[in-house]
Amino acid sequence: MELTPSQIVEKLDQYIIGQNDAKKSVAIALRNRYRRKLVDEDLQEEIIPKNILMIGPTGVGKTEIARRLANIAQAPFIKVEVTKFTEVGYVGRDVESMVRDLIEYAIRMVKEKEIKKVQIEALQSAQERVIDSLLPTPGKDNKGPFQFISDEDEDKDKSESYQRIQRRRDKLMEKLKNGDLDDRMIEISVEKKSPQMLELFTGQGSEEMGVNFNDMLGDMFPKKKKDRKVKIKEAIEILQEEEAKKMIDDEEVKAKAVDLVENQGIIFLDEIDKIAGQDKGSGPDVSREGVQRDILPIVEGSTVMTKHGAVKTDHILFIAAGAFHMSKPSDLIPELQGRFPLRVELNSLTVDDFEQILLQPRNALTRQYRSLLKTEGLDISFTDNAIREIAEFAYEVNEQTENIGARRLHTIMEKLLEDLSYNAPDNIKNNQVAINVEYVQEQLSEVVKDKDLSKYIL
Repeated sequence: MELTPSQIVEKLDQYIIGQNDAKKSVAIALRNRYRRKLVDEDLQEEIIPKNILMIGPTGVGKTEIARRLANIAQAPFIKVEVTKFTEVGYVGRDVESMVRDLIEYAIRMVKEKEIKKVQIEALQSAQERVIDSLLPTPGKDNKGPFQFISDEDEDKDKSESYQRIQRRRDKLMEKLKNGDLDDRMIEISVEKKSPQMLELFTGQGSEEMGVNFNDMLGDMFPKKKKDRKVKIKEAIEILQEEEAKKMIDDEEVKAKAVDLVENQGIIFLDEIDKIAGQDKGSGPDVSREGVQRDILPIVEGSTVMTKHGAVKTDHILFIAAGAFHMSKPSDLIPELQGRFPLRVELNSLTVDDFEQILLQPRNALTRQYRSLLKTEGLDISFTDNAIREIAEFAYEVNEQTENIGARRLHTIMEKLLEDLSYNAPDNIKNNQVAINVEYVQEQLSEVVKDKDLSKYIL
């Protein structure tokens, strides 16, 4: 059973504070994918995802919501900045490259899953290869089709020798599995990771399309090997990975990846507000509207050719985001506006939001710094008043200078703990430090008071 919208929001709440409207929208979009699977097949193709446009200042959680959503759904996800794309005919990346990047990511995802399934068999094969290297099994002599008479005594000796070696191999295998041979050095032969690549210049612009000559020409060229001298523990890890790759079917991986992208892929189009507005006819903004028109068919649904096959974009979920300080959503071309029917506005962060961000998320900055300094034997703690003071400082600096949202907390926390981080490795006496309001004010008040200084430091 897939997660319900409320369960999805609950999971997003573990990492993102506030922004409930945006969370609800993405949760419904994800649930609709599950609902689509259950309807009749003839109707499935007609149900297209309702793409989302997030509007809000930087640092309020737009990217984080999309990224965490993809993690929850275990879906292929990429974030692209639309300002990197150029209109057809200009030097730069063409918009179809986002789909190619997504399929590459999906292939890595599927490969990792498939490799996990064969880990046990791959480990056994790797252990056998190590034992073969330490104590090879003697090959039986090939006597040819005309040598009918064999020496029975010779066969008997060979049989006894083979059994004796097999017993030794069994003992070695037992030691290997128990880890008794981990530190012993061994020389192994592994495949060289140096495929010949070719850059193709396609009609849509320069696009790096890696072509492996070995894939094109099959086994005409034998795979190059190289010898490495490593510890047995490391050798098993290397050989296990090599054996696992042999066990998975590359064609099946590609087919699964394409299906995953077509039905569950998520593309996050960041800074879409930067390509809104009228073209000026020259300079860096010349292809703004052109980029919008190039993005349009991909968002509407088209087929993109990749080196792994054709990929249909009809059911990929697109989440676009922008601050829209200098422009507004209505400045986008009407056709593109129509492809983002859901619009959610994300709010600027308040002092209370900052306070909760420091305490509640599973990856809260206070937890991160505590864990980092604990590795040096320094245990830091924050009083409630200190947390409030940090939140107020962050809010104040955002108001006075550029509002960069929650990212301001990173700069504030780094400045606050600068001395402790610097002295932690040499600080043997004080292994516990309580950070209170006085400490926060001592470290930050001067920087925040001096507006010119805060622009550079915070």
